[in-house]
Amino acid sequence: MLKDPVSNDDHVQGQQNAEITLVEYGDYQCPFCGHAYLIIKQIQEHFGLKLRFVFRNFPLTEIHPLAKPAAELTEYAGSEGKFWKMHDLIYENQANLSLERLVELADSLDLSSTKLKDGPNTFDQKIQKDFIGGVKSGVNGTPTLFINDDRYAGPVEFRYLILAINKTITS
Repeated sequence: MLKDPVSNDDHVQGQQNAEITLVEYGDYQCPFCGHAYLIIKQIQEHFGLKLRFVFRNFPLTEIHPLAKPAAELTEYAGSEGKFWKMHDLIYENQANLSLERLVELADSLDLSSTKLKDGPNTFDQKIQKDFIGGVKSGVNGTPTLFINDDRYAGPVEFRYLILAINKTITS
């Protein structure tokens, strides 16, 4: 069960009153999250306005050393109104992720590299809040998905997610 309800602090795509809310706790360096990114894009297209998607940071820093810098960069981009652009860019460049590549991505969105280098810890509080909320909700790996506050335990594949979402809608 999702312990922290979706709030104005979250990064959300879709309408507040959407019939379905899909929450992902993700790690930008996790290859399984990279796969989930593609599946979620298909899910969003399939359900359209019926779906609201929420992304929360859950960087597994012990195994993914670039997960936290990537999360910091997306939060910084979010402060400039470009969270989703950076989120997508990082996943689309996941195969060649490096600190240098993150700076290049920031530059591609006209984000100040100087500001990024000077304040990487500025967004720790938001990342930590997401992480703690995930732990309270039983998240122990990535990606972890919740459909309308209930944890989804199936494979992160289009057909299985469609079935689970449809089951949630009809129950």
